[in-house]
Amino acid sequence: MNSAIYGQLTVFQAIVAEGSISGAARRLETTAPSVSKSLKLLETHIGLPLFHRTTRKIELTEAGRLLQERTANVVQSLVSAVESVQDLGGNPAGSVRMTVPRFAFQSIIRPHYAEFCRRYPHVQLEISVNDGTVDIIEQGFDLGIRFGDTVGENMVARRLSEPVMQGLYVSADYRAQYGLPQTPAELSNHRLIGYRFITANRILPLVLDDKGQDLTVDMPVSVMVNDIEVMNDAVRKGLGIGRIFDLTWRLLPDREDFIPVLQDYWQRYPAVYLYYPQHSQKARRIGVVVDFLTEKAASDGV
Repeated sequence: MNSAIYGQLTVFQAIVAEGSISGAARRLETTAPSVSKSLKLLETHIGLPLFHRTTRKIELTEAGRLLQERTANVVQSLVSAVESVQDLGGNPAGSVRMTVPRFAFQSIIRPHYAEFCRRYPHVQLEISVNDGTVDIIEQGFDLGIRFGDTVGENMVARRLSEPVMQGLYVSADYRAQYGLPQTPAELSNHRLIGYRFITANRILPLVLDDKGQDLTVDMPVSVMVNDIEVMNDAVRKGLGIGRIFDLTWRLLPDREDFIPVLQDYWQRYPAVYLYYPQHSQKARRIGVVVDFLTEKAASDGV
């Protein structure tokens, strides 16, 4: 095989991850014409177009999709192998892209990432907050943080927390106006602050734990949100019953003002994990992030 193909595949994967020629150029610290030339050479070698190009967007062709699926792990393994050798000569350096849900950013990343940046000044963190499910290989991330039941196969996972409880809370104003429900059946007379996932455009159902069995409850929704900060604010304003993870609740400066509701029915979620492809930790820039976050999670006792 032509040795230049490896470099062209790296460029190809960067275009896929960034969604554009210019984005890939920034990521690879090169020029857009250079990226375009590499892509054209790869397409010439394969004999098929890899992207549909318009003035507004660039999308994979069927051949491009197949090539992306079959080479993503290989390219990343080669990059990590080279980095692991380079790391022998100095301090960890480079960019580390990570995707985390907002509650994990607030409870696990936010308290410590400034310290990490000072400790490792040559490692550039790129933190993408996204509550949706993300394929970290396909989208070009080095690390992810998610609940354990959503971590993909063939990933190394490091636990960052105990199982997480999702509590139900209201404000004092809400209690004064509507009272507090004593059973799930009474929820039909109350108001829920709804939550919609942005990426999947799906509404999160209200699921309670009824002696180990899932109990899905339909109830009137006062307002629909897609961000936990807005959820917290809506609870404060007395708009309804809000769902808040205990990891997040513990960090609220006014948490004592949040009145718990139906505690015997709160749903328990799996533990939170940091996860990454098997070859990733060979690169010191990634390894130091993994070690730092697991160390902080252990000391925090989350």
